[in-house]
Amino acid sequence: MVRPTQLLHPQREPAPVRAAATVLLLRDTPEGVEVLMTRRSSTASFAPGAYVFPGGRIDEGDTTARSIATRRRTQSRVQLTQAIAAIRESFEELGVLLAHHPDGRPVSAEEVASMDRSTATTTVAFADQCVERGLLLSTDKVYTFAHWITDRDLPKRFDVPFLVARMPEGQTPTADETEQFEPCWVRPSDALARHAAGSFFMIFPTLRTLERLAAYKTVDAVLDACANRHAGEGPLWTSCPRAGMLAGQEARYMEADSPYGELAMVSPDGQIVHALDWQNEHAVPLLKNVQRLTAPNPSAMTGPGTNTYIVGDAATGYIVIDPGPNDFDHIGRLWRATRGDIRLIVCTHSHADHSPGALPLQKLCKTQPPILGLASRPTARSTARFTPDRELKDGERLILAPQPSTDKGEAAAHTHTLRVVHTPGHAANHLCLVLEEDGLLFSGDHVLNGSTTVVDPPDGNMNAYLDSLDKLDATCAEGGVAFILPAHGYVLGEARAAIAHLKAHRLKREARIAAAMRQLPQGTPEDWLPIAYSDVPERMWPVAARSLAAHVERIQQSTKP
Repeated sequence: MVRPTQLLHPQREPAPVRAAATVLLLRDTPEGVEVLMTRRSSTASFAPGAYVFPGGRIDEGDTTARSIATRRRTQSRVQLTQAIAAIRESFEELGVLLAHHPDGRPVSAEEVASMDRSTATTTVAFADQCVERGLLLSTDKVYTFAHWITDRDLPKRFDVPFLVARMPEGQTPTADETEQFEPCWVRPSDALARHAAGSFFMIFPTLRTLERLAAYKTVDAVLDACANRHAGEGPLWTSCPRAGMLAGQEARYMEADSPYGELAMVSPDGQIVHALDWQNEHAVPLLKNVQRLTAPNPSAMTGPGTNTYIVGDAATGYIVIDPGPNDFDHIGRLWRATRGDIRLIVCTHSHADHSPGALPLQKLCKTQPPILGLASRPTARSTARFTPDRELKDGERLILAPQPSTDKGEAAAHTHTLRVVHTPGHAANHLCLVLEEDGLLFSGDHVLNGSTTVVDPPDGNMNAYLDSLDKLDATCAEGGVAFILPAHGYVLGEARAAIAHLKAHRLKREARIAAAMRQLPQGTPEDWLPIAYSDVPERMWPVAARSLAAHVERIQQSTKP
């Protein structure tokens, strides 16, 4: 866990969340699924003027309506209450009532029209009107599609299930003209296009929900996905977004989006204070003791460029991790970012975008720091030769600490300990580093964000790579590592989940390769490649061929008698 003393910004407690519920009323059309949306009042305290789905806060009295609510066997009491609230809100706001008679007859439009929406200010009043007419709420036909928790930076926050239900036949939505206006039926793809054109404003959760909804061709397909979720009743996804600045504008992200982990590390409380733009001119502060300077070498292989990390502070001096290519400007910027006070230079491995900058950076420093790492092995390519001043041992600790005269409390706040973890696989001489005080893993090329590591035999080895992933998982578990700082891409959060996802992806790819080998037992890697990587753009196949070779080697080893 990152020490609070190392956070760049003072933290504040996010606003408390309030329980709410919203419902996506759906209908089938020849052109596809349509969803009922309505425009919020321009004076609303939350999302004014936005097009939304009907819904609102869950009232304490919503539980009292359970006596007239029908319930699926798999539907929890919480889900039942949420469904009641959503049905009540859709009635109050749009005059749409999901209800039926005890004999199964649907509620008629005339019965709905006879009910008083203007006095339905409490759940009791709404429930009483249903009881008077002998109606039961069709809560068993309401399913959970998504679960959203309002972003931590906003002053008003809600914990909201996004429910789905089929629009009752014969009813016509009519806005209350107080909270909601202009009810309209719209296909998700059309709503997204109109939003992009600036004529249909929607907030982030609505947009992302419509993006997912657009994948379904029928209402039955939507309801079936919710009813038969692999993990049982519950949302298809849950998200509490985070926001940063991109190109001068606020940009929001879900947990699976690549910037999410970085935002979680830099600004845990959700304040919008971190710029996500990739640039090479200045080091980007991530914490008080961690900076990132990205080399100006973007490409299909390096993404936005190779990340050089600077660990330490003015009281301790600095360790530079992966000085990058031998680029004059990049090395000069590293020197300026550290004021030349570099104590150690560490290379995670010998590849040409990681280690060549080490020697010129060392020579630039007045007191030349030692270059540490593992020497390249005989299997390394000629472009990846590297010899450190000293080889690092697995488990060795590199410590930056202030002068002994510093008081103990201040010394603890400024001490930075990097533990070495040998991780062959991507390269035979690959290593990672754990910043123990803050639970950070500097993963080099072993774990990346936004791309998959190439394992290129003979220096790369798939068995070693997968074993090293297991080793990193154990390291994260033992050391409380929450964040991974890769050599390419943003910081990754949920370190162990990211490692597990990466291993699962590798094994899934291996299964495809093994299937291709069985399909063409007399084939060659060139024959298997288009089958196993049919889901990858063809322009990337030359790179994929390297990892395919590593998987083939592993498969063939495992099948030897």
